[in-house]
Amino acid sequence: MNRLGTISIAFAVGMFQLGCDGASETGTAGSAGQPNGGGGAGGTVATSSGGGGTAPVPGSQSISFGPVTLDPGVENTQCIQARLANIEQLRVHQIHNQLSPGSHHMIVYRTADTEEKLTPYDCQPFVDTLDPTKGSPLMVTQKHDELLTLPDNVAFTLQPNQMIRLEVHFINATSEPLEMKATSDFIPIAEADYKYEADFIFLGNPDINIPAMSTHTLGPVFLPLGKLLPDIADKATFFAITGHTHQWGKNVKVSVVKDAADPGTSVYDVPDWSWEEPATVQHQPGFSIPPDGGFKFSCEWDNKSAQSVGFGESANDEMCFFWAYYYPSVGSYVCAHSEQAPQFGTDLCCPGSPVCGFLFN
Repeated sequence: MNRLGTISIAFAVGMFQLGCDGASETGTAGSAGQPNGGGGAGGTVATSSGGGGTAPVPGSQSISFGPVTLDPGVENTQCIQARLANIEQLRVHQIHNQLSPGSHHMIVYRTADTEEKLTPYDCQPFVDTLDPTKGSPLMVTQKHDELLTLPDNVAFTLQPNQMIRLEVHFINATSEPLEMKATSDFIPIAEADYKYEADFIFLGNPDINIPAMSTHTLGPVFLPLGKLLPDIADKATFFAITGHTHQWGKNVKVSVVKDAADPGTSVYDVPDWSWEEPATVQHQPGFSIPPDGGFKFSCEWDNKSAQSVGFGESANDEMCFFWAYYYPSVGSYVCAHSEQAPQFGTDLCCPGSPVCGFLFN
């Protein structure tokens, strides 16, 4: 395989086939529209008077995945697409996601697709992330119950009857069938309270090689957002961060730095960090990236298996990523540092880099 093919697999599989599981057993996936060896229901959409466990908020919207029955040993990623019932533009200030046991993560997208697909179907993780005309991610959840609250006057804008995709990665590592379902509630603010649009950046490093039965740290790695995304550096306010690894992960740390030599200011360092339910750290007030600076991050693992572990989306692979929420929006991005093909550069953000067309098409 040539070097372009190698880096294509590394980035494309890792960043856009985000199979983020954490169990030690995997199995075969069900076919499209047939929820994984068991019976199941489709998605539902509702307009509610409240959501997220908060006081009632008129105009809140809700979309649900499942329930589906998971056979023992089944691992898969499935989606639904549903049109919300909002007849007017909705400024979403909170998103409340709930996942039942059996689901490791859920990604919530607004999408430009026009066809509803209410029966869960097999789907590619992080689909269409590189093409803003097709949609963009709003939130990634790994906790079983997570409420994302945006800063004052900040919201995600949903158009009337907005199409939403829920992408759910699930795995049943037990010996019995599991019923799995997921729900996302969208809680708005009044139009008069809206000033800034929020957005989402996914960042990481696929250069992972963890020897068997050993601990390992990757980084600190410097990712120069000031160079890669000058419209964000020193102009955007970041207000929330979540770290991500797979089952051998012990910690993810993130700092804001002015350059590669700067130790920086910590913005994500969670005591007793858990890969199963990694904390989302919300900053109030938020922080910005220096004009020539960026993020410096590291991941730590304790590989208790008898095999070396590399980068990938399966249960036996590992990842080193974090995602960050910011405003005002200049778009959603996936950014990475990698030493695998230096002739293409060690840092890139997609969409935007000319290399993206080679890597992801």
